[in-house]
Amino acid sequence: MSALELWGGHECTVNRVGEAFYDQTLRSGHHDRIEDLDRFAELGLNRLRYPVLWERVAPESANQLDFSWSDARLARLGELGVKPIVGLVHHGGGPAYTHLLDDSFAPGLAAFARRVAERYPHVEDWTPVNEPLTTARFSCLYGHWYPHLAEEGAFWRALLNQVDAVRLAMHEIRRVNPAARLIQTEDIGRTYATAPLQYQADYDNARRWMTWDLLFGRVVDGHRLHARLCAYGLGPRLEAIANAPCAPDVLGLNHYLTSDRFLDHRLSEYPLVAQGGNLDRAYADVEAVRVMSPPPPGLEGVLREATDRYGRSLAITECHNGCTREEQMRWFAEAWDTAEKLRTEGLPIEAVTAWSLLGSYDWNSLLTVQQGSYEPGVFDLGGPAPRATGMAKLLANLVSGTERPPAAHGAGWWRRDVRLEHPPVGACEPFVSRAGSRGASHRARPILITGATGTLGRAVARACEARGLDYVLTSRAELDLGCEEMVEQALSRHRPWAVVNAAGWVRVDDAEQAAEACLAANAEGAGRLARASARYEASFVGFSSALVFDGVLGRPYSEADVPSPLSVYGASKARAEELVLSVDQTLMIRTSAFFSAHDPHNFAWAVREQLKSGRTVMAADDLVVTPTYVPDLVRATLDLLIDDASGLWHLANRGETSWADFARRLARAFDLPVDLIEGAPAAHFAWPAARPACSALVSERGLMMPTVDDAVKRMARSLA
Repeated sequence: MSALELWGGHECTVNRVGEAFYDQTLRSGHHDRIEDLDRFAELGLNRLRYPVLWERVAPESANQLDFSWSDARLARLGELGVKPIVGLVHHGGGPAYTHLLDDSFAPGLAAFARRVAERYPHVEDWTPVNEPLTTARFSCLYGHWYPHLAEEGAFWRALLNQVDAVRLAMHEIRRVNPAARLIQTEDIGRTYATAPLQYQADYDNARRWMTWDLLFGRVVDGHRLHARLCAYGLGPRLEAIANAPCAPDVLGLNHYLTSDRFLDHRLSEYPLVAQGGNLDRAYADVEAVRVMSPPPPGLEGVLREATDRYGRSLAITECHNGCTREEQMRWFAEAWDTAEKLRTEGLPIEAVTAWSLLGSYDWNSLLTVQQGSYEPGVFDLGGPAPRATGMAKLLANLVSGTERPPAAHGAGWWRRDVRLEHPPVGACEPFVSRAGSRGASHRARPILITGATGTLGRAVARACEARGLDYVLTSRAELDLGCEEMVEQALSRHRPWAVVNAAGWVRVDDAEQAAEACLAANAEGAGRLARASARYEASFVGFSSALVFDGVLGRPYSEADVPSPLSVYGASKARAEELVLSVDQTLMIRTSAFFSAHDPHNFAWAVREQLKSGRTVMAADDLVVTPTYVPDLVRATLDLLIDDASGLWHLANRGETSWADFARRLARAFDLPVDLIEGAPAAHFAWPAARPACSALVSERGLMMPTVDDAVKRMARSLA
């Protein structure tokens, strides 16, 4: 058996909502970046799922085709030695002149497929329609996408139209290239249920196979759902499909942590957002992994089921997890390990596909609105150019068989108790995993965190705990940055893969009378720890402050702006930046005023407490800042650390504000009296240390942080 292949694909959906077409290739900017293909090839991909979509090539008329964009990109893939798997429709219903229920949809796609095959006769692998069943559900059963119906009969017609489109398209393609392969993708998630809803689960579990059952010609008299479709007058169409099937050459499984579902009749156990139902009764519909104990067999289970049912070659054609970086890595590594181990049992698994290479937009709303909600993939699009994340290094390690990044080790959240969000329910049938993840049992080197008594150090430790990252949190008694010997001993003892320096002097005004001590703690200690970390081949991240600037520019500061501090504290941080960044491959985070629900010693907490007691809050109205929500800062910092990012980064929540206006935003979020907020000039407070009039931060390297308003709302919810 040949080696397991690595495939890839960028999120390329073109779906229709009303009269609008939402194009992920445009949203990601890939439409204008042919150089992305070089980035993809450098990952070690054998094949790339790639769109030559009907909606993009012939949007106005079937007779007006523009292949110029596809020509350049397929040519470049050929030069790079990456074989394309060409997709023609991806969660869409074709251009505006057709739709999923149109009689012209299938013959129209077939005619388009013929034109594409004639233009690219070298292409061997094809997916004419991505996930026909899923697309039919979202469009004609749930009403999310055009034609926005919620009718079972319309759903079945949409599915049959897409299956016919696949059959007819492959017929036309094979007239050009007889060796063309059909790689048919589908999400085959399984449904579990409490006993009163087992009938619904049984139906869902029969329905999930329908794309492939139809293409194999199996939906005939005696099939579990044959009579149901015949009741909608679809018997003749089923017969026609069964008489001229188009069995896939490769079954492509698109499997997500949300794919497997659990239905529960006990509505009181679940929030309203999880409640729905069928025509007979209401029930909760949640991710099975969030409620079942033990968890469902997931990807391994569906791979085994598909093999038993069809005996055809398999590929995992979408593997992606919208989560923190290490969880993305663990999910893909587990899929890879599962595929490798099942191959040793004889399962014919060809590949695992790194999906959403450029991330995706608005899948949290099922692509029903364009609100700009972005989740990174193998590359992060937050900056001026796509930036490789820790996923890129993992893929290279998997292909080469070399040691994986430390963060990829450990159990994913779906393997830990944190996965359970509802009262656990026993599995419907026993399942013994025979293909676990290699990473799950590997004890990784820890992250060493300094500053055990500080807001930031404790927050980093909390985040590591939540994310399943091994860590060691040290206090000054254990690791005094002023002592070279203690630094050396700590690194030698713990052998961390990364060091997070969250220790240091934080009292801005007191520093004016203790310049030497402040400089020693913030600058010299940070430099000492950074140099020692380099000797032990540990990544290093430290923190600086917006107070390195004097504010005279009168606008938010970026990483390119030159520091000019007004205070001793600001000078100590500017010096820390110099010392830390003089060490190769170190990361320095410049951030702004903290606020957090976990620490009573911050401005936001003080505002809340004073307003709750009916006291007036005085705040500066002539100092502009970018308040920074500590959980957001820590999340972004750990992601950058895992990504092997280096250099100087600005991380602050987006949106500058005066302290007084920030207090008003907090009051509104906490539903407390805004009229108790009084603005005053900074001079009123007579602070010993001078503050810049504007110390707001922006980043030219990447948009890693949410807005201030979004962070304030989340803090308020956490304290409600």
